[in-house]
Amino acid sequence: MSAGATLTRVGTGLAYPERFYAAATYAGFGGSPDSAAKGVASKFSNDAALLLYALYQQATVGPCNIPKPRGWSPIEQSKWTSWNGLGNMASTEAMRLFVKILEEEDPGWYSRVSNFAEPVLDVEMNHNPEVVAVSENGNIFPEAKTITTENGNLSETQDKDVVSEGLGVVRVYDQWVAPPISGTRPKARYEHGAAVIDDKMYISGGNHNGRYLNDLQVLNLRTWTWSKVEVQAGTGGMATPCAGHSLIPWDGNKLLSVAGHTKDPSETLQVKVFDLQTCTWSTLKTYGKPPVSRGGHSATLVGMTLVIFGGQDAKRSLLNDLHILDLESMTWDEMDTVGVPPSPRSDHAAAVHADRYLLIFGGGSHASCFNDLHVLDLQTMEWSRPTQQGEIPSPRAGHAGVTVGENWFIVGGGDNKSGVSETVVLNMSTLVWSVVTTVQGRVPLASEGSSLVVSSYSGEDILVSFGGYNGKYNNEVHVLKPSHKSTLQSKMMETPVPDSVSAVQNVTNATRDVESEFETGQEGKIREIVVDNIDAEPKITKAEETNESILAALKTEKEELESSLTKEKMQTLKLGQQLTEAETRNTNLYKELQSVRGQLAAEQSRCFKLEVDVAELRQKLQTMETLQKELEILQRQKAASEQAALNAKQRQSSGGVWGWLAGSPSSEKVGDA
Repeated sequence: MSAGATLTRVGTGLAYPERFYAAATYAGFGGSPDSAAKGVASKFSNDAALLLYALYQQATVGPCNIPKPRGWSPIEQSKWTSWNGLGNMASTEAMRLFVKILEEEDPGWYSRVSNFAEPVLDVEMNHNPEVVAVSENGNIFPEAKTITTENGNLSETQDKDVVSEGLGVVRVYDQWVAPPISGTRPKARYEHGAAVIDDKMYISGGNHNGRYLNDLQVLNLRTWTWSKVEVQAGTGGMATPCAGHSLIPWDGNKLLSVAGHTKDPSETLQVKVFDLQTCTWSTLKTYGKPPVSRGGHSATLVGMTLVIFGGQDAKRSLLNDLHILDLESMTWDEMDTVGVPPSPRSDHAAAVHADRYLLIFGGGSHASCFNDLHVLDLQTMEWSRPTQQGEIPSPRAGHAGVTVGENWFIVGGGDNKSGVSETVVLNMSTLVWSVVTTVQGRVPLASEGSSLVVSSYSGEDILVSFGGYNGKYNNEVHVLKPSHKSTLQSKMMETPVPDSVSAVQNVTNATRDVESEFETGQEGKIREIVVDNIDAEPKITKAEETNESILAALKTEKEELESSLTKEKMQTLKLGQQLTEAETRNTNLYKELQSVRGQLAAEQSRCFKLEVDVAELRQKLQTMETLQKELEILQRQKAASEQAALNAKQRQSSGGVWGWLAGSPSSEKVGDA
């Protein structure tokens, strides 16, 4: 700690792992496993109880290494399946998810936990903890507090470096300060939405002690005064309490609240609109197939389209789908992309560069956090994963980001162990990371779920951070005036450009990029030579010799680069020939496929005709069988008729007709007599 620094005791609430153990005790995980399981089952639904049991086992025992129960016990089978399904999830992540699920199931548990002593944390504050009066136009205002950085030193600034608006005074660049705030502060929260319209920062919803909020607060960035927006009854009624949503400024005087976690989630994603003139909420009527409801996603405004990526749905399944809402036609469209997309994740950050490239950084899954960077070309809809340069940030989730020109500032987030204390910036043109500043201790700036917006004062940009969770729910406001608009440009001019200077550009510009890198590197080195040789005249000769040797080295390097470039061109030509051959083979195969398809169609037609013929023959066969039966009947009838005629003829020939009529006996019978 530096001299003159003051230690301020700040209550942080229960931090991990103490907060987890308090939550586990409250949920009923204590004593024997059987009694714990019964206690949990009596408080929660079956699904929640099984998930809490699995997370508790993962946090306290580790991954499931016991064999699957052999006996037929549905409860033991379900418990084992739930625990085994967590895989190799880290213990800290299991603790965090346990507390999060408990807060969703029982939002008031924390307030009912008794007999806990709130831990006290020493945080290093500014060198002058007392309030110093600053005179402006004859009025006395309290000076803004400065958050001490990692080195404990703040450079002196001139009057031109001071940005003063109302009560807010920012005296230095690249340092977080806490401006004096008036008015009633909003309830502490995280995973809320934030947006700026007309020098006013609007805060919507969020999570406080596991309870979703639906209030709308506003901070006047000129007077640094909080006030609550009184929402009027409209067609949409009051806003639904939610967290993990996105708040987007739109159409000059409207706010779009996109998706978010709610207590009773809908099947599809909802977009709410708040009209600042009428102070009413309404539901945006859209067409097409909307995405599934979610929270922890990113919503990026690109022109008149809203790009939605990733998040977590109501069933806690992670997503990596991409949807676009056209704000002119109000039509949803699920986009088909090429390339390898980011893995499913939530609580990541997204930004757009040059109205064409969508950048996705970080985020988390159920088991780990990421620090990868993905770029989507919104014209070709192709994903890529370029090489990052500079001081690459550590893995994190729940961080906040905002763009100032070509610079993307990232604040806060966590890595399942602690909050991230660095504020970093990415130059989106060169993909070079650098650290802006670092804070110390468990301060709100090292939180998950905070918000970050950008506003402008006297032609200069300032970043405004609010809220977050780092073991304690926060409602603090901090301000930073970035200098990277000029600093990054000067750094890039003074140092040789890295090989990946055009990481976002098309691969077809490789030849031009190599030449420009060489020229830029040569210019940078020559500039260093000129700066190093502004001494007396006796050193000129030596400097010239040094210049000649360096120029010779540069020529050699240039020849090597040209040789490499020639090899690359030859390789490209070879690949082009191979591609042409592959296309020719593909064409031949396609023709052969078409021929086979034609033959197959002919065979199918012939088979169809044969089937028709067979059907006709079957019908004829059935007809022949019927005729055969009729013929047999007729033959039997004919035989019977012939027999009857024969009998009649015999009787007639024996006695004549009259004898037969008189009933005289036949000659045979008379003879017998």
